[in-house]
Amino acid sequence: MRTITTGQKFRYFFDNTMARGPIAMIIWLGLVSLAMVVLAALILVSLGLSEKGFAESAWQGAMHAIDAGNLAGDEGWSARAVFTLVTLGGIFIVSTLIGILSSGLEGKLDQLRKGRSFVLENDHTLILGWSSKIFTIISELSIARESDHRPCVVVLADKDKVEMEDEIRAEVENLRNLRVICRSGNPNNLVDLDIVNPYQSKSIIVLAPEEGNADSQTLKTVLAVTNNPDRRPEPYHVVAELKDEKNLEVLRMVGKDEVEILLADDLIARVMVQTCRQSGLSVVLTELMDFDGAEIYLKNEPALVGKTFGDVLFTYPDCSVMGMQFADGRVKVNPPMDTVFAAGDKVIAIAEDDSTFNLGKGVSPGAVEGVSLADGDVPKPERTLLLGWNERALILVRELDQYVQPGSFLKIVSSYDVAESISSIEVKNLKLEFECADTTARSVLNGLDVASFDHILLLCYKDHLDLHEADAQTLISLLHLRNISELSGVDLSIVSEMLDLRNRQLAEVTKADDFIVSDKMISLLMSQVSENKHLMRVFEDLFSADGSEVYLKPASLYVKPGQSVRFDHIVQAARQRNEVAIGYRVVADQFNAAKAYGVVVNPPKSRSLTLSQDDKVVVISEN
Repeated sequence: MRTITTGQKFRYFFDNTMARGPIAMIIWLGLVSLAMVVLAALILVSLGLSEKGFAESAWQGAMHAIDAGNLAGDEGWSARAVFTLVTLGGIFIVSTLIGILSSGLEGKLDQLRKGRSFVLENDHTLILGWSSKIFTIISELSIARESDHRPCVVVLADKDKVEMEDEIRAEVENLRNLRVICRSGNPNNLVDLDIVNPYQSKSIIVLAPEEGNADSQTLKTVLAVTNNPDRRPEPYHVVAELKDEKNLEVLRMVGKDEVEILLADDLIARVMVQTCRQSGLSVVLTELMDFDGAEIYLKNEPALVGKTFGDVLFTYPDCSVMGMQFADGRVKVNPPMDTVFAAGDKVIAIAEDDSTFNLGKGVSPGAVEGVSLADGDVPKPERTLLLGWNERALILVRELDQYVQPGSFLKIVSSYDVAESISSIEVKNLKLEFECADTTARSVLNGLDVASFDHILLLCYKDHLDLHEADAQTLISLLHLRNISELSGVDLSIVSEMLDLRNRQLAEVTKADDFIVSDKMISLLMSQVSENKHLMRVFEDLFSADGSEVYLKPASLYVKPGQSVRFDHIVQAARQRNEVAIGYRVVADQFNAAKAYGVVVNPPKSRSLTLSQDDKVVVISEN
């Protein structure tokens, strides 16, 4: 057996005490200082160098250790020698002590800088994770909660607290009265999660990271919230972003009814398909999804019980009724006009603010003459050009196939060979053709005869390039297409995708058709659902190929062109067609950004207007 020496025991004891941090170091320095002063006092008294006794000698030694200037008052070389040694020892000890205190204070400041104190807030919106979407979400929440008393957003991300605060201040122009509190930590860690007080939050938004296995991180974060041993007994309101549809069922099992799941790729693909086929639709969808202007509200109105949906369309003079939420939670946008409101049913309407969501007299203007029950132009096969490729393209092609007529044509051009992926797509209405070519090359675009296509979809190469390079290539292709449009005199219907919201400003949208669909759509929807979880069902119904969607149809189907009518007449005309009118578009203003490219959503029922042959009525319809 190995023999343990006294020195080893002391060193082991010393190491253990030193591991306790700066306080232990300070105690050891204090003990060394005390031993040095006591030893000096004993030497002075025992050698007769001091006539003032042990206590006074110890005091003098302590003063010499603290202040080297006391040496000037010493007398006798023997005493001076002793006090010089004490002073030198004091200089060493005091300098070491200052270093320890400085290091400890710096460490404490770093800890405070990271934001590790418990968040003493309630009814706050908690954002877990970090991505470029966070700036739009915070901006939207500042609008949504402007009327609240001391609204608060708390952010927890594995990022430096000061960096987060600086980026938010730089990217969000106006926070209004919204307070933003940042904390550094891992959203998957229960200890870190406890700091941001999820137990008293109003809602929780889980952002998927922009790099790595995003869905696994989202899943772990949701687990940390819902399966926390210290969780609250009341259900949470969580909105989580998911990338891959194959992980949907797993997240549903974990989150149950507490989590609203947004399939990012699926949503953007659906929006792009719907937007590319209808000029001005992107403006309508943005208006419905942001908090600036008209918004979607749900309201339980007992006075509506027993009334049909068709009659309720006229009961709100300043709101556009668009659907119902039944007592069992089901949502139906544009239900049959004879659907009767029952107890517990809620009306879904578009309003400028909840203060304008008020009942009126609800008088129908009566039957409108000249209403065409036809669908306008006879549907015909469409030609669509898809430039670029990423994982969303597969969803996009399948969605497009559900909307177009049989015999429609889709040409896919990608700088990378994705023929194998395309061959796996099963379609029934589309004829697919693929060409591997550089989509940023002008010669390639000229050879495609882009003017012959009804719609052009421009996807970024996010699976092959980093974020900024992918957006740069999208921007190059977009600029070429715009130039071709100008030179040929043909208006091209272009919908572009960009990843970084900041790069969207470089593209400068000049008309509604040229709308750039980006992750802002996800940000807007997450913000809306975080304020009202039932809106998730509304948007799912609107963006689905099944059921009713938003359309811009010729005004001549509803009113006589050139005739002055009130908007409630247009609502009645749409009702006769089993549709819900929620706005209109003046084509003469389609290039005027100040007038929202001619799109007006939720005008007052009493507004008088005159629509031309080329103008559109915005309706929610089955087809």
